[in-house]
Amino acid sequence: MKLLEQRILEDGQVRPGNVLKVDCFLNHQLDVGLLDQIGAEFYRIFKDDGINKILTIEASGIAIACMTARHFNVPVVFAKKAKSKNIDGDVYTSTVHSYTYGRDYDITLAQKFLGPQDRVLILDDFLANGKAMNGLLDVCRQAGALVGGIGICIEKGFQPGGAELRAAGYKLASLAIVDSMEDNGELTFREQEP
Repeated sequence: MKLLEQRILEDGQVRPGNVLKVDCFLNHQLDVGLLDQIGAEFYRIFKDDGINKILTIEASGIAIACMTARHFNVPVVFAKKAKSKNIDGDVYTSTVHSYTYGRDYDITLAQKFLGPQDRVLILDDFLANGKAMNGLLDVCRQAGALVGGIGICIEKGFQPGGAELRAAGYKLASLAIVDSMEDNGELTFREQEP
């Protein structure tokens, strides 16, 4: 998605440790118009895959999932990063390692919101090592839900997450794949089919 690549080049910031900050438009302050176009692109890619639910993880994936769900006209469900008192009944849980925060945490999802009747599109803002995605895939396995696809806004193509998911047979669409990031801020994007 050339529009997203252009926005990353204009407003993204490369930080030490292979960190790409896009908080001014994607995951802190939100450019709703851009998110709507991202949602439309995910719909174009996955519209024939029988999606009846969109799954993400709090917090950065929620806005992307909601804007995409508008195009599919399906509900969004998100895994919480901490079990709160307002989750009632049985839950699915999985442990995820956060590269950004450098720690493990449990994600939880109420069982009543995901089951074998669901064909899920999993969405997130970033894919690097794939730890959060593996947690969401684990939750889908526990629920017996089928994964119809995985949509990522920005994939760090120089880290193993995307290659591992593709090798496992998942239909993975990353709208922008960064193949390299230099400390001077230079980014190289992978060429993709439209």
